[in-house]
Parts: sequence; C-alpha cells; structure tokens
Amino acid sequence: RGVNSLRFNQDQSCFCVAMDSGVRIFNVEPLMEKGHLDAEQVGSVGLVEMLNRSNLLAIVGGGSHPKFPDASVLIWDDAREGKDKLVLEFSFPKPVLAVRMRHDRLVVALQSRLFVFSFPHRPSKLFEFDTRDNPKGIVDLCPSLERALLVFPGHKCGSLQLVDLGSAKPGTSSAPVTINAHQSEVGCAALSPSGSLVASASRRGTLIRLFCTQSRARLLELRRGTDPATLYCDKGTGHVFALRDTRLNRRSALARVGKVGPVLGPYVESQWSLASFNVPAEAPGVCAFGRAGRSPSSVIAVCVDGTFHKYVFSPDGNCNREAFDVFLDICDDDDF
Repeated sequence: RGVNSLRFNQDQSCFCVAMDSGVRIFNVEPLMEKGHLDAEQVGSVGLVEMLNRSNLLAIVGGGSHPKFPDASVLIWDDAREGKDKLVLEFSFPKPVLAVRMRHDRLVVALQSRLFVFSFPHRPSKLFEFDTRDNPKGIVDLCPSLERALLVFPGHKCGSLQLVDLGSAKPGTSSAPVTINAHQSEVGCAALSPSGSLVASASRRGTLIRLFCTQSRARLLELRRGTDPATLYCDKGTGHVFALRDTRLNRRSALARVGKVGPVLGPYVESQWSLASFNVPAEAPGVCAFGRAGRSPSSVIAVCVDGTFHKYVFSPDGNCNREAFDVFLDICDDDDF
C-alpha cells in the first residue's frame, strides 16, 4: 500500500510511516493517527525518523515520486510558522540508508560510512566512521540520557563496533571497542534502552546473541529456528525471549540428556523463545514491547501491509492476540 519503511520512536510510544503518499505518524496505545505530511509537502518518502514525541522529523526522499534526494536528510519542524517547515538539510555523497536521532545527536548511515552530528542546536559534524559494507544501514543509537552509545558493523566480518559518543572527543582517534558477535555478516543489531546490552543476529537469522556492552561478554544465545530468515520480524513469526529469568525460555529435549558431542552441542545449549505469535508472512514489519509495568506483558507489531497487531503473553508461554487494526485506514486525530 505504498509503505516504504516503518520506525518506532525512541520510547516505542509512536511509530512513523514513510510512504509514496508522504508521512504518517501514529500513537501506539491507544492506536490513533497523530499527524501526516502529504506528497505535495514532502513528495514520496523513503525513510522517516521521529525525535521522541517532539515536532522534529528527519526525512529522506525515496519511493515513486520523491521531492527530495535520497542522499540528503531534511529536518522538518512541524511547530514552525508558515508552509516552509524544512529547517535543516544534511547532504551526503551517497544514498542515506538509515537515520537515528536522540536528544543531542543525529546519526546517518551510508553503505560504508557513518556520520555523527550535534543536534538539534548548532548542528555540526562530530565524527565520521568508515564501516564494513553495510547495505542495510545497520546502526542503533541508545536514547538514554546517561549513555550515548552507538553500535554498527565493525570492519571484521560478523563484528560489532561500539562507540560511547559521550566520552569520545571529536577530532581524536581511539581504539574501537569491538565485539566478535558472529562468523557470518551481521544482519541486525539493537541496543537496550539503557545501553547496557546489545543484541545481534547474523544474516542467516537463526541465532540472536546478547552481549554486555561494558565487558563485551556474551551473556545469552537465543535460537529463532534452524532455517535461514531475515530478521525484522521473521517469516511471519515474532519470538519473545526472557532475558532476566532465562529459565522461562524453552530448551531442546536433548539438553536433559547430557553430553551430546561437538556437532549438536551449540544447538542443544541454545535457548528458544518462551512465546511466539504470527503476523502476515509476506509483510515485513517492526516490533516493540508495550508499555512497561503493565500486566499482562504485551508486544506490538506493525507491518508494511498496514496492519497493526497487539499480543499479550505470560511467563508460561501463552500468547494471545488482543488487538488488530489496519492503521492506514485510521483517520487523523486533531487533538494532538
């Protein structure tokens, strides 16, 4: 339905949709449209990123009839008076593959380079990092006020590079903090909200590995399945793993047998999801947990076919759909 990309904001309370018809912004709970920019204003859009729940959006042109180039990031300030709400433009030598924002930084990923800017006050380039070939624009930026941690693919195949933007000084070079996460190319990576943990999967998509960002130690190995899959959600299935009480995760029946040899060992020792749920298999999407502290726990999935799914799950692995909607059919809410 003309959806080019989807992104949750930093606390997962909203999500934004880059479309051939412009941009649409939705509140998650309750689900309602909070704003939109039509194609007359911004053309077709390939990428969009929100800054928390503020009036600032980062926009990259793309899709069927772009008004702006795909090698520029434009900052839209919806609070600005008048029709011209574009307040900043960052131009690059090659197409932009990802944009991440936090309250004091803007990060832009190209295929083999990463740029970090001070933002939004007096924007200036602080850092520029060369990366391994990164065609998916894999990058994550911690939103925590206490830790400005950045993660992206390292130079070595299967590695992650961590940079603490709060302690790194512009114009100086320091030894990179590297985690050797996988034997094959990194397929995705995500930081926890506090920045204490980083999770990653290879392009095979069978294993998710969890690391401590401070010590770089591997804490957990979580298994999605045995057949390859691209992780956004995967092949129409979402998986929920326990990280604090890992006894809740499922394990292979062979784990109770004891020693099984070097071939089956890693498979048997892996942990499997405590709960899973289904979304349309042909529609890639993004997932986020529902509001913290609420019982029962919930997970939200929004997909490029315009569908919204909310599932609740319990520690014993029961997972049931609580809500379903087609967010593209929801009208604008004027009470923003």
